[in-house]
Amino acid sequence: MRCGWQKIDKFAKMNKKLDLKKVEKMSKALGDPYRLKIVEAINKEQDWMQCCAIIDMFDLAQSTVSHHVKQLVDADLLLAEKEGRHAKYKVNQEAFSEYMKYLGNFGK
Repeated sequence: MRCGWQKIDKFAKMNKKLDLKKVEKMSKALGDPYRLKIVEAINKEQDWMQCCAIIDMFDLAQSTVSHHVKQLVDADLLLAEKEGRHAKYKVNQEAFSEYMKYLGNFGK
């Protein structure tokens, strides 16, 4: 049993930037097909994507799209910036990179 704990401790030290709560929040946020489509669309943009452009992509109520975007922002997967009454979004590449590193450790 002692050997197993050493592996867990080593794994935890390798992933100091992401704690388990953050990984859980990111995973839950990415567990919805609409949120995955939102992230994909924003990631294809050269720059920031306006909120109204995201709303226009789906046949959903504005409040529903806002809820999905909020979940992604709260999980630190999207960066948000306000311009007056409008918002724009960009993929948080650093957060995704850390998340992918974390997941990559399962393939070793």
